[in-house]
Amino acid sequence: MGVILQDKVALVTGASRGIGRGIALQLGEAGATVYITGRRPELSENFKLGLPSLQHVAKEITKRGGKGIALYVDHSNMTEVKFLFEKIKEDQDGHIDILVNNVYNSLGVSTCFILPVKSSVFQKATEMIGKPFFDQDPSFWDTINDVGLRNHYYCSVYAARMMVEQRSGLIVNVASLGGLKYVFNVAYGAGKEALARMSTDMAVELGPYNVCVITLVPGPVKTETGGFSRASSQTDKRKELLVPSLEKAESPEFTGKALARLAMDPGRLKKSGKTLFTEDLAQKYDFTDKQGMEPQNIRSVRTILETMGKTDVAKYIPTKVKVPKWVIWQTVNRF
Repeated sequence: MGVILQDKVALVTGASRGIGRGIALQLGEAGATVYITGRRPELSENFKLGLPSLQHVAKEITKRGGKGIALYVDHSNMTEVKFLFEKIKEDQDGHIDILVNNVYNSLGVSTCFILPVKSSVFQKATEMIGKPFFDQDPSFWDTINDVGLRNHYYCSVYAARMMVEQRSGLIVNVASLGGLKYVFNVAYGAGKEALARMSTDMAVELGPYNVCVITLVPGPVKTETGGFSRASSQTDKRKELLVPSLEKAESPEFTGKALARLAMDPGRLKKSGKTLFTEDLAQKYDFTDKQGMEPQNIRSVRTILETMGKTDVAKYIPTKVKVPKWVIWQTVNRF
């Protein structure tokens, strides 16, 4: 990819593993200085699962050609979030080019139907799958949306202040299909749709300052915590949330490639306010996943038919035949 983003400064929240790590590595490979955040070692799920530390990820970024800077931040503590941006502002003379709001506090991975294990927060969240909201403690809303929505707003405010000053920037909110249809539970879906709405409205106010804001929706992603292989032992209720073509799940760095290419696109402002799918960006910017594998497109008619169990029909449909976005909008339109 080269060092096209060599002079750019990025922040990726929740980058110790999964999609956040994949995004940070790809931005680093493009030459960017990448600040990454995660929990302190004693609180990190990585430590409990025996996965590499946040500092290790920062070193990976540097090895790829960028500059990785690891900072421990509790994204449920807005004082710490404020200090995070003050440090970046001081270090970079008030400059930041890319903000990726990825950190999430439940369901393991915020953007896909992967079911990792051994996380107490995750276990609490998955216990709520299929349980009506009125049978849950209302504080479950905060478990889901404190870090995954409220924090994103705070981070966007602090980043936007610097971007408006420099008259350029990119804010990416990593979201989920849960913003388009019922997934998991009410609190999850409400938070994901609110995140997309936030991107759209921020784009209106930031457009005059040449700042692009988009919502990025990956497909199913196979992560370091076991992903689909561990999911196979889950209950039938949880299995129903998985797509059938598991071998075509994205790698975390596939999302990273999509975001890095978008960051390099001089015409990205035309996409501001929109919800973008990783597979669509792969086709637009002409890249594939590891070893040339093309993940299934969540708008693909074949994928949808396979999800419905109609595999005999699906095999005759070319993978590039996709449902138009206006059709998806019609399915969620409430008017």
